[in-house]
Amino acid sequence: MPVTARLSQEFYDRLGERVAQELVDWFNAVDTTYRADLREFNELNFARFDAKLEQRLAEFKAQVDVKLAEFEARLNVKLAELEARFDAKLAALETRFDDKLAVFEARIDVKLAALETRFDDKLAAFEARIDVKLAAVETRFDDKLATLETRIDDKLAALETRIDARFDAKLAALEARLDARMEKRLAKQTRWLVANWVTLVGGVIGLWLRG
Repeated sequence: MPVTARLSQEFYDRLGERVAQELVDWFNAVDTTYRADLREFNELNFARFDAKLEQRLAEFKAQVDVKLAEFEARLNVKLAELEARFDAKLAALETRFDDKLAVFEARIDVKLAALETRFDDKLAAFEARIDVKLAAVETRFDDKLATLETRIDDKLAALETRIDARFDAKLAALEARLDARMEKRLAKQTRWLVANWVTLVGGVIGLWLRG
């Protein structure tokens, strides 16, 4: 904002009102002209500075674009090289893993075959021992059964002889009573035989289980 120039009263007294006012107007005109010239000069300088700044910014942007393009190209090359090395290492690692896996599978197959062979051998030996024990138990059972049958036959024969003798002596008088008693005696003998047979079979089974 322009400032109007003013002179002291002494100037007006010495030079007169008209001359002093002309001098004041001249100072104000010079100041206005100077301010206009200075404003135009500043605007021209700012315009030149703005143009240079835009030019420099455009040049800088172009340089940055070139640098970025160069960096992107180098980065792509490095990434391609890195990817190629990674693929090669991954392929080598996969090959080593496959080799180790094949060796491990072979060892597992060998161990499984050996384990299966040992299991089959132990199973065959166990079956053989079971067969031997079963044969021995069967032989003992047959022997005991034959002995038991012989004893039963002997006892039945002796019993039959005694019954026949007693029947011959008392047949006429005691026929009715003898029939009843014989039925009771036979039932008793049957229960006795069944009890002995069950006891014998239980003992044989106990021996077989302990064997």
